[in-house]
Amino acid sequence: MRPARTLRPSSVSRVLGPRHVCHRFVSHQADRSIAQLLQWKPAERVDNVVVNGFVRSVRPMKTHRFVSLGDGSSLAPLQALVKADGAEGLTVGAAVRLTGSWVSSPGAAQSHELHVSKVEVLGPSDAKTFPIQKKYQTPEYLRTMPHLRPRTPVNAVLLRLRSEAIASLTQFFAGRSFTQTHPPIITSSDCEGAGEVFTIMPANDAPTPADQDGQDSFFRSQKYLTVSAQLHLEALAQAVGNVWALSPVFRAEKSDTSRHLSEFYMLEAEMSFVDDLGPVMDLAEDMLRSLSTNLIESATVQDLLFRSPHSGSHLAPADEVRRRWEGLMRKDWPRITYTDAIALLRQKADLFTHKPTWGAGLQSEHEKYLAEYVGGGEKPVFVTHYPRDIKAFYMRETQTAGSDGAGAVVDCFDLLVPELCEIAGGSMREHRVEPLLGAMKRQGILKPPSEGAADEQTGGTLDWYTTEPDAYLES
Repeated sequence: MRPARTLRPSSVSRVLGPRHVCHRFVSHQADRSIAQLLQWKPAERVDNVVVNGFVRSVRPMKTHRFVSLGDGSSLAPLQALVKADGAEGLTVGAAVRLTGSWVSSPGAAQSHELHVSKVEVLGPSDAKTFPIQKKYQTPEYLRTMPHLRPRTPVNAVLLRLRSEAIASLTQFFAGRSFTQTHPPIITSSDCEGAGEVFTIMPANDAPTPADQDGQDSFFRSQKYLTVSAQLHLEALAQAVGNVWALSPVFRAEKSDTSRHLSEFYMLEAEMSFVDDLGPVMDLAEDMLRSLSTNLIESATVQDLLFRSPHSGSHLAPADEVRRRWEGLMRKDWPRITYTDAIALLRQKADLFTHKPTWGAGLQSEHEKYLAEYVGGGEKPVFVTHYPRDIKAFYMRETQTAGSDGAGAVVDCFDLLVPELCEIAGGSMREHRVEPLLGAMKRQGILKPPSEGAADEQTGGTLDWYTTEPDAYLES
């Protein structure tokens, strides 16, 4: 048998020809971000160090200029020392490339600084008109400049934190054999049933009387921006088992508060063949503990937890953020039923503006007290088994009565964290047809069929409905 021919370098030249041989381009641009440079503390002077970034501020001295440079990789800026006669074009907002020597700094702000020998202004800026200055700007003001808002240090660090959190969550669910899915954003259903949906149509598709039935519209029927992916996830879970999604949702709630947003991202998961609420709460607890534990060593998280008082002065103090973060990493989060929570709140009723009442939702002041008292101000707290009549129809009714016999409750939970209150919720789905029909009739969702009308026209039956016990988590 003839041995296989080997391809020698000379053969490559003959096959490709000398004109087709190319070489890798050697870049002389910066290979370290500012965050990496700030962590680099060589004992000796290092020459020919290149830094790219945007000028945050310039402090003029008699012979030199102290330039604060940022690139979005850290809250803290890099300090560069530039000779006055070589600082032309170094204005706030300018995109620059600085080359120089990385040396020990005599100041206390950072261990090293850049002594600049070469300045390249890649994108000039007029300091007089550049809208983002070193002083504090309110979120409302920054929202008027969506193209520049991410360049502020705090917004940049939050973008990095979001990216790292998504990567960690993806790894967590993959390790538990959950399938990541991508449900549609445009949907036909008002999943929450509250009517707080945005209707969607083409800009040139103005409503006319002929469109009332949707036959002549672009979509041929009414479509909305999704408020939740849970209905899609229920169907997907019956196809591939446990599923999860992280996608944008939209709520048409006219409420100008920090607790209500028109658009946000929501993580949702659906578990199949789950018989009780315990595993769902375990999943939520494990997910958030895994997230906080995995990210604690991240440079981005360290930036937030150990920032100087001048960085993000409008945010919660760094020591308070550290305490909250450590609480997420602790084990065995306490669990309390709604009924027991109401009894606890009644003992301190004089502390609250809204008096705690069984059968009513928990107010923010109630949740904050429970997180502080039950969780010790550190651990998150699960509040379980809320009254049936204040929860969604699809939640499974608890088979045993409430602890004081006050009324019917359902298998669900809210997860409360100190100060922020509810950040996640979940429930068991009612998978049995007759109890589900009863719940829908009780809440007026399913109306009895009109005399002589077919069931399929009035929605009077769910003969097609079949599923298995499952559970839902949203965060």
